[in-house]
Amino acid sequence: MRHLADLADEDLAAAYAYPPGRCLRANFVVSADGAATVNGVSAGLSSPADRRVFLLLRNLADVVVVGAGTVRAEGYGPARPSKAWRWLRDGRPPTPPIAVVSARLDLDPASRLLSAAPPHARTIVITAASSPQDRRAELASCAEVIVAGDTTVDLHAALRALADRGRPRMLTEGGPHLFAELAAAGLVDELCLTIAPLLTGPHASRIVAGALSPPEPLPLALAHVIEVESYLLCRYTRKTIDT
Repeated sequence: MRHLADLADEDLAAAYAYPPGRCLRANFVVSADGAATVNGVSAGLSSPADRRVFLLLRNLADVVVVGAGTVRAEGYGPARPSKAWRWLRDGRPPTPPIAVVSARLDLDPASRLLSAAPPHARTIVITAASSPQDRRAELASCAEVIVAGDTTVDLHAALRALADRGRPRMLTEGGPHLFAELAAAGLVDELCLTIAPLLTGPHASRIVAGALSPPEPLPLALAHVIEVESYLLCRYTRKTIDT
């Protein structure tokens, strides 16, 4: 286990560097007893160190994938440029776009996420062919719309489409239903998990939710643990048969 105080920015960035090729990484924060939220949002579990890694992961990524429910609950806007990690964006646009997965397209075109996205990081909306055509046309005026799947969003096709658009390094920030669907589809390559030194009780949600789950538990390998003020910053990679 390493300590955050011992790591320079370059060391921390190297610890979280993406592997070659397409990769989907998830990032969550939980309490010591497994809660993913406090009062319905994740902010109550976070810390300055967790937020530092949150910004690092965004700046390493080519695109940030989130579910529509999380966009509404957390009040998502476009990713903001980070002075601390600006050097990680050399040769790339200053910020990655947000890609929202929404089967029903229950999104407000006037929201900050759609109306205030900069030209270099226009928000991406991923939906299914069964979504209302008029809503797709309306959102296409302020976002890039990707149709993946017929009656439901085909996440395999969605990630292929993002990679084909030059965005192979993907980061998902949830929510728990989208994460469960990605895990069930076998698409999760890494999990970055901050464990907060808090006990919140039995009523909060977990980082996975809904009816879908992998056919078998997905084995993970611990790549690192970084400690700061009793917070544990963990990075897990998908364990292969040869590991």
